Amino acid sequence: MSIIIKELRDRTNLSQNRFAEKFGIPVSTLRKWEQGETTPAPYIVNMLARQIKGSSESLQKIECKDGSIFYYDPLSTSLSDIYGNSIIIHENLDGVKSQNLPLYVKDLFDSFYEIQNKFNQDVILDKKEDIIWS
Repeated sequence: MSIIIKELRDRTNLSQNRFAEKFGIPVSTLRKWEQGETTPAPYIVNMLARQIKGSSESLQKIECKDGSIFYYDPLSTSLSDIYGNSIIIHENLDGVKSQNLPLYVKDLFDSFYEIQNKFNQDVILDKKEDIIWS
């Protein structure tokens, strides 16, 4: 089980501290799991695996030249990044040229991050200012 927990954390590219914080696990507990000192209950491993992209057998890894990694799940027709963001797509990716797919996916997520950032800025501004948008 310790190997499984470590593999799951590795898929997120998060440090032990960030992983523990994200999933509400005490860091000391995570360390003990990864070092094999204690073993998490199977349902905990299951819940983590369901939440972490790259844990499903159907997922296809998409690597970009800049090192970005994304996952395509043909069963749910969704694309995911390593942070857990998912985007449902409506086109089947079968037949898309393998050298072009990473470019399309990176472009999609770059647009998503840009819109997400704008949203966050609007929310912060709304909290500080007395503005009503029409």
